[in-house]
Amino acid sequence: MRRYLRVVVLCLACGFCSLLYAFSQLAVSLEEGAGGVGGKPQAAAASWLGGDGRGAGRGVGSAGPAAHHGRSDRCKEFSLCYWNPYWMLPSDVCGMNCFWEAAFRYGVKMQPTERVHLAVVACGERLEETVTMLKSALIFSIKPLQFHIFAEDQLHDSFKGILDSWSFLQTFTYSLYPITFPSENAAEWKKLFKPCASQRLFLPLILKEVDSLLYVDTDILFLRPVDDIWSLLKKFNSTQIAAMAPEHEEPRIGWYNRFARHPYYGKTGVNSGVMLMNMTRMRRKYFKNDMTTVRLRWGDILMPLLKKYKLNITWGDQDLLNIIFFHNPESLFVFPCQWNYRPDHCIYGSNCQEAEEEGIFILHGNRGVYHDDKQPAFRAIYEALRNCSFEDDHIHSLLKPLELELQKTVHTYCGKIYKIFIKQLTKSIQDRHDRPPKER
Repeated sequence: MRRYLRVVVLCLACGFCSLLYAFSQLAVSLEEGAGGVGGKPQAAAASWLGGDGRGAGRGVGSAGPAAHHGRSDRCKEFSLCYWNPYWMLPSDVCGMNCFWEAAFRYGVKMQPTERVHLAVVACGERLEETVTMLKSALIFSIKPLQFHIFAEDQLHDSFKGILDSWSFLQTFTYSLYPITFPSENAAEWKKLFKPCASQRLFLPLILKEVDSLLYVDTDILFLRPVDDIWSLLKKFNSTQIAAMAPEHEEPRIGWYNRFARHPYYGKTGVNSGVMLMNMTRMRRKYFKNDMTTVRLRWGDILMPLLKKYKLNITWGDQDLLNIIFFHNPESLFVFPCQWNYRPDHCIYGSNCQEAEEEGIFILHGNRGVYHDDKQPAFRAIYEALRNCSFEDDHIHSLLKPLELELQKTVHTYCGKIYKIFIKQLTKSIQDRHDRPPKER
């Protein structure tokens, strides 16, 4: 009997030692895996391909933790596909890998965190507006953000200095690009509507490695997480390649249906100040048009459109987008006006029902309303976010003084409905406060 007990005790001891060895190997592997995390990557100068308006960013910056590029050299990539006792492991197999295979019998692959790609084009005196827009995106967003900033050369150092000073947030990276148009027509594209505005038309051709992108004008303010409009990509059907909001809700005050001398989408056209794009689909699609019976790809349709309609368009690149989607309506997803709320929605009385019910999601201060006294409600929101810091207490205390400022605007049509300006903002601030500190 004692002999059997000794055998049992010996077996238990061997099993216990094997278990200890397995977990020690797991701990070593985890330590090795963590060794590459934490440093800040150096800014790198990417190659720039000139001539045809395509290329990568000339100045690339980063803010946030560096990505881990690999495990220890002795480790294979989850190489075992069968049970192998830990004391018989080959030297090039890590205990961590075998531990998970023994438990689950399949390889564990770490999925990279999805980044939201946000693009903006800044020229002239738009630095402050752009920085305020980027700040509003960072304050409320949950997923990491990748900024693609197209700017005139003289603005690059200013952008880099400001964005590098935000690196403590560790929630975004950024790339700076020069303003670039196809060389044979660069001057014509640059002067279309406003300086540099038509740059957005060429984003699918420049950012070839980016699958989806949210483009916004510099005068945009996010009042809820960017993640929410990004999630609309999942609502695209198989034919839709882009999403925009209507230019007007009320046809009686619409511009396109009263004055346009060219085709436009829907009843009142669309506004391109907030444009969500599946650029992979845009690059692949062949577009119907009124210039030829042959369908043309994105890079081939833009210049012929400009040549045909340049004497008939008023709003530049936005008009060209309206023409394209007039002929390809199945390709456009239209989101509600609360995602692109402009003075037109309240200047003559409220006409955005979705904003009245749920509040404003994205504020668009076109017509320069952030910088004059014509629409003080818009200006109050802008100044509040411009002056806001990233400190939690400062963000949380933003609402009370803002509401007092908005109450001073009730002499205007937009001010009379000032509560829709802070309805969603209040919710976003509270949601941010309720998240764990690491997710803010």
